[in-house]
Amino acid sequence: MDKSGIQIGYQNKESKVLNFLKKYNLFLIFIIFVIIGGLVSDKFLTVQNIFNIFQQSAFIGLVSIGMTFVILVAGIDLSVGSILALSGMIVSLLLTSSMHPIIAIILTLLVGMILGFISGFVTTKFMVPAFVATLAMMITARGLALLTTDGQPVYNLPESFEALGGNLFGKLPIPALIWILLTILSFIVLKYTTFGRKLYAVGGNEESARLSGISVKKYVTITFVISGFTSALAGILMAAWLSVGQPTAGQSLELDAIAAVVIGGTSLFGGKGGMGGTFIGVLIMSMIINIFNLLGLSSYYQSIFMGIIIILALILNQYIANRK
Repeated sequence: MDKSGIQIGYQNKESKVLNFLKKYNLFLIFIIFVIIGGLVSDKFLTVQNIFNIFQQSAFIGLVSIGMTFVILVAGIDLSVGSILALSGMIVSLLLTSSMHPIIAIILTLLVGMILGFISGFVTTKFMVPAFVATLAMMITARGLALLTTDGQPVYNLPESFEALGGNLFGKLPIPALIWILLTILSFIVLKYTTFGRKLYAVGGNEESARLSGISVKKYVTITFVISGFTSALAGILMAAWLSVGQPTAGQSLELDAIAAVVIGGTSLFGGKGGMGGTFIGVLIMSMIINIFNLLGLSSYYQSIFMGIIIILALILNQYIANRK
């Protein structure tokens, strides 16, 4: 075989490797951390610890679902942690005023959606950058959460509500189950519906989407409404899990959600990524924290290592995309 033939064969092999990495790099990273966890601690792969990981993942996972929708249209939502805290306070106050749990939950979800709509409306109607609009909402929602009870937690929630934060069949965390089901639903919406395809179109090229007849402002606003909904749902479930409405809950959660979405391969420039990647990204982050906890290492090391992982994931994704 001549040199050109060898070169072509080498390029074909390289292309296959890159295609494999492009498709499965996140899953490979996930497997690597599973192996590392199993090697450093004999408790890591126990059934109880796996359930613990899913429980710890549920709240950031729910918030990350909404964040994925927003980032897919090249937006950002910094208000998710504050909306989570405010929602936990609202549902707790409504419940302690003897309101029926179902009604209290529905009203709280509506509040979250309204706050998300306001962020989306300000962003699209007045052309305010999403970063600024949601930063303002973050500050406002956190202030409202603290104002409701002058910064004091709300206790004595009904047992029927607290059951939402408990376990199904004694082991399976209900918040984790809700997160998984909502992830599957969101995956189907993004991959198999016209709505999902339009979101990718808006994120990929806003002007082209507009010229093709897509109401860009409407779809961008809807993503913020979804983010408000998932943040409120996470706040409700966290209040049920902790058995308390905590106005300081969810601090810095927006950064964790953005990190999970980015690790999952969703582009901050919009139009690329998906819910499956976000799901694995959340699990990877939770596994890292879990491994450090099992080893008894300081949270300071966790933050440093998490930052390194985020950078490496971005570099890997960018390298594969450029080589492709």
